[in-house]
Amino acid sequence: MSTQGEARGRDPVLVTGAAGFIGHATAHRLLERGEQVIGLDIVNDYYDPALKEARLATFAGIDGFSFHRMDVADAPALAALVREAGVRRVVHLAAQAGVRYSLSNPFAYEHSNLAGHLAVLEACRHVPGFRHLVYASSSSVYGDRPLAGGGFSEEDPAVAPVSLYAATKRACELMSHSYAHLYGFAQTGLRFFTVYGPWGRPDMAYFGFTRKILAGEPIEVYGEGRMARDFTYIDDIVEGILGALDHPPGEPAHRVLNIGDSRPVGLLDMIAALEAALGREAQKIMRPMQPGDVTATYADVSRLEALCGYHPKVMIEEGLRRFAHWYRGHYAAPAMALEG
Repeated sequence: MSTQGEARGRDPVLVTGAAGFIGHATAHRLLERGEQVIGLDIVNDYYDPALKEARLATFAGIDGFSFHRMDVADAPALAALVREAGVRRVVHLAAQAGVRYSLSNPFAYEHSNLAGHLAVLEACRHVPGFRHLVYASSSSVYGDRPLAGGGFSEEDPAVAPVSLYAATKRACELMSHSYAHLYGFAQTGLRFFTVYGPWGRPDMAYFGFTRKILAGEPIEVYGEGRMARDFTYIDDIVEGILGALDHPPGEPAHRVLNIGDSRPVGLLDMIAALEAALGREAQKIMRPMQPGDVTATYADVSRLEALCGYHPKVMIEEGLRRFAHWYRGHYAAPAMALEG
């Protein structure tokens, strides 16, 4: 790993979606190791903008960080920023997230995910000596299918998305593949498996469950509780992002890698861990699967492990304890003893 002084002397890293959950954590980790970071985010109202502003406030006074309130799909403005700032490494995390939201707001995904990704590709390909673009894909590209014995592998087909969100993420992978073929610059797509932790997204199930459990309200458990997710703690995800960033591909210039915990957890088991973290039992209302949801996710992370030694460390029980502690502090929830 570079020393802080050496890192400061290198080109800055552009992090799109810096006000978002993963972008915020990634930018902080880059700063901690001495990088200069340029953050970019439009700070829209898909979920509470106050949370995004609070994330941005954590960068106040930190040397080496600058922020641009900008739409990633504004191709001319993005290209000018990349060119003028001397950016040669990009971590592209800005996107319209969420499966269910895509059912009612499809054009938000066309704009942020497709036009936004194309704008990033165009900005990068015109930079002499560009080093590496790492961008966010999703485990949803695998579609809804039974768990494989060793988890979902990058070699598995990704041709049957069951949501528009998944379709746009797969489209981004194909766009990157074509740009790598045409222009030869290094790119890595990371297929994220359910990320959770402090400063997380309010539209995620564990976050909404926490609010309702603490308020004494019932929670709706979709899929009758039979779903499973490869819940991955935010710190583990960030280490994988930086590991990938530091090891750009050679030939071929584009690759996709899974990034997850590789230990899928049943939805009811996750709720039990959350109940323990909060010290309260949830009132559960069982519901059928919702359109666009998949039954289970399970990451085979052997490629990322071989590349950079990636090895998730935080188990779901500990991760949810940390989240519960942050949630109470951030939202001034009633103080209750945390178990463990």
